[in-house]
Amino acid sequence: MKQHLSLPEARRIALAAQGFTRPQPASVGARQLNGAIARMGVLQIDSVNVFSRSHYVPLFSRLGAYETADLDRLVLRHGAGGKPRSTGAYIEYLAHEATFLPVADWPLWRFRMDAMRAKYGAPGGWYAENAATVEWVRAELAARGPLRPAEIESDAHRGARGPWWDWDVVKRALEMMWRFGEVAIAGRRGFERRYALAEQVVPSSVLDQTLSREDSIRELVRRAARASGVATASDLADYYRLRDRNAVLSSISDLVDSGELAPVTVAGWAKPAWVHRDAALPRRVDAATILTPFDPVVWFRERAERLFDFDYRIEIYTPAAKRRFGYYSLPVLVDDRIVGRVDLKADRAASTLRVQSAWWEADVAPSAAERVARALREAAAWQGLERISISSWGDATDDLAFVMADAARHERVLDAPADPEPEAA
Repeated sequence: MKQHLSLPEARRIALAAQGFTRPQPASVGARQLNGAIARMGVLQIDSVNVFSRSHYVPLFSRLGAYETADLDRLVLRHGAGGKPRSTGAYIEYLAHEATFLPVADWPLWRFRMDAMRAKYGAPGGWYAENAATVEWVRAELAARGPLRPAEIESDAHRGARGPWWDWDVVKRALEMMWRFGEVAIAGRRGFERRYALAEQVVPSSVLDQTLSREDSIRELVRRAARASGVATASDLADYYRLRDRNAVLSSISDLVDSGELAPVTVAGWAKPAWVHRDAALPRRVDAATILTPFDPVVWFRERAERLFDFDYRIEIYTPAAKRRFGYYSLPVLVDDRIVGRVDLKADRAASTLRVQSAWWEADVAPSAAERVARALREAAAWQGLERISISSWGDATDDLAFVMADAARHERVLDAPADPEPEAA
């Protein structure tokens, strides 16, 4: 690998590490889904469902159209009665924000679980002050197995009432226990979590493993480096939200000593950078697709700006009239550049993909419209939508409408979807 990289070279390395230089398979099954998740390391969860729930989109971006039910079977369910499947099972934890990750990685996160308990479970804090609720929830899960919150709530209403039977307190107890690793997510029904004691979900062979904090952080930095291709220390720290900068730098030093990382300079980057030994520098990237805001390519906004000159903010909670780009705009990748953003809505009643706004980034070639149009058609087909309608809001809308003569047009709609419930994290 070169010791000095241009910015386009760094982009191609980063995109190759994330799987964007691989040919899309003719068909997508469990093997391809598992492979893509392994390259990313984690799959972030978000509850917004205007176009598609966020955890479905990164796999579409890399693999093309696939059956989301196949992913559901991989990540949303455990075996009957909450018993874990022997292989291939995924679980949820705070590996970035709330994410799906292999159940075998549970021991890697013990250091974070312990830190969460030290922070939130100390004497005098909320957890200690609500010990009665916590003990009741623990007993419910032990006696009844994995439960949806509504099932616990129903039982609470039937029990003796008191100040600690407040449902918000019960829900908070579950979330705290999950953060501490005492409770695990045993799948979901729809998007509603099923909670269980960790031993009801995580195999004992995994649950009993111990890793030191130092070894865990080093392994996570190694994985972040492999998934990033080329990265700064802040990039590597953010990938798994590692807050201990000294531990991250120590891990980088160890990985350099072992030959897994090598220092590089990247044109325009004011910070030191490292490249993973498995990183590839392709001659070109041939891709045209949409990305979710929670894709590893763009989820760290500082890296997205440094790598792609892409300044991105989510505007869900911005009043509709004050939004610059739209309610939930999605970055658009063409080759090795982010060329624009589109605010998409799946209008299932009308079987229409509504392009609520579309915008170009600076210095985008006119030919990009054809590539983006193709990506939008593929996205609509993947979602089972028969038609596309393009609004009048955004400097890319007329260009897209010109190359999509069969698309309908509509005016900008200021009425936004209701603010989503934030995903527990």
